[in-house]
Amino acid sequence: MLSFLPAPVIGILNSILLGINTLFWCILLYIPAILKLIIPIKGFRVLCTKAIIWVAEAWVACNTGWMKLTHKTKWEVKGAENLKRESWYLVLANHQSWVDIFAMQRVFNHRAPFLKFFLKQQLIWVPVIGLAWWGLDFPFMKRYTREYLIKHPEKRGEDLKATRRACEQFRYTPVSVMNFVEGTRFTQAKHDKQKSPYSHLLTPKAGGAAFVLDAMGDSIQTLVDVTIAYPGGAPTFWEFICGRVSEVKMEIHTVDIPEHLKGRDYSTDAEHRRNVKNWLGDQWRAKDERLERMLAR
Repeated sequence: MLSFLPAPVIGILNSILLGINTLFWCILLYIPAILKLIIPIKGFRVLCTKAIIWVAEAWVACNTGWMKLTHKTKWEVKGAENLKRESWYLVLANHQSWVDIFAMQRVFNHRAPFLKFFLKQQLIWVPVIGLAWWGLDFPFMKRYTREYLIKHPEKRGEDLKATRRACEQFRYTPVSVMNFVEGTRFTQAKHDKQKSPYSHLLTPKAGGAAFVLDAMGDSIQTLVDVTIAYPGGAPTFWEFICGRVSEVKMEIHTVDIPEHLKGRDYSTDAEHRRNVKNWLGDQWRAKDERLERMLAR
């Protein structure tokens, strides 16, 4: 354990380890990713995807290694034993910090299918990891604003079509489709501006989760509801990398997704929109109570 070192030294050391780890595994990942691109045979592409996921899980395992080497964070995790690698999941979590992603990857790795996020289309151009995200089949989405759709009504429904196309490639290997439904990281200022009805959460946005259920309702049967708490306060990424996070708590609940929420068009079906929002609201009220208990403890 190197946690006796000064925090800035740990931060610099971990930044170097994270950079080397990312570069090494990304370069290795490019090989099956490029093969998948140039050989358009479905079975071969599925095999390449499995190889890519193995590389990505090795990257997460190495990240966990430097965390254990340099951090003395106390981890309290409940419910991870209910996860299965050969399942298709919709994963929803509260969002407070970029640390959330590292925490979830550490807990989910080798317990559940690799977490995949919906990303903005522009992020494919991020150096090194943009191509890695593409190889991992992370869906790159081009979202249209309400104002744009008013001016260009012919684009209405394109979001759902793009989601369906992206989700098609998830049918052949188990996947955990991840969504931070609050849409942004929690801060008290955002909470007050929204007039959120929850004590520790922002108001959830149902559209992203609904699009996945619309596109993959026949494959995804289970919601994985993840609640993350930082009793010492939500950390910045630098605080985390320096080992200054004293405790991370996580509770994982698996819930069957109601059949009536699957395979319908969220963008045009008012009753379906209401049902999804009500269901998500129930999950969020339970999550808020859970957070209250986790933080109080």
